[in-house]
Amino acid sequence: LVPANAEVEGLLALELFHKARMATRSDRAGDLILLEHQDRSQWDLATIQQANAVLATAMQRMAPGPYQVQAVIAGRHASARTAADTDWPLIATLYGQLVQMMPSPVVRLNHAVAIAMADGPLAGLAMLDQLDGLANYHLFHAARGELLLRADRPAEATTAFAQARGLTANPAEQRHLDGRIAVADQI
Repeated sequence: LVPANAEVEGLLALELFHKARMATRSDRAGDLILLEHQDRSQWDLATIQQANAVLATAMQRMAPGPYQVQAVIAGRHASARTAADTDWPLIATLYGQLVQMMPSPVVRLNHAVAIAMADGPLAGLAMLDQLDGLANYHLFHAARGELLLRADRPAEATTAFAQARGLTANPAEQRHLDGRIAVADQI
């Protein structure tokens, strides 16, 4: 319906990158598998290549937009063959660009997490502390819990995970958060 549109192509590339790892996002029991723990050998490389081609076409149009930036971020994740290979400084920079295009609290949350992965949990926590409008968003509290855990503040992490758990009705997310609370409680 919208041929030769860079943002439509960016959205398609983004969807293809996500589709490529769909089978590794949860286990057989339906429990969540975080990106850093997914079996990347099971990602669909043909779909990743297709996404890269669509994204390259979009970017050649020289009309940048938020879907293209999100696709580039997803592409950086897809190109990392291990979690340790993830180029977090570049992803943090890309999220900074996305914040300029879409300054929503959720985009700022993602930016803070990328900063934490690039520069350490305290840097990410400092950014999270500046966010407004996410008090009832479970993923804000879950992210905060993860960063607190990485900052060796397990009691605060437990509180954040418990807040997140209380805000979601999704059983898989609840089980995941229960697991994170158990980890924090053991430290």
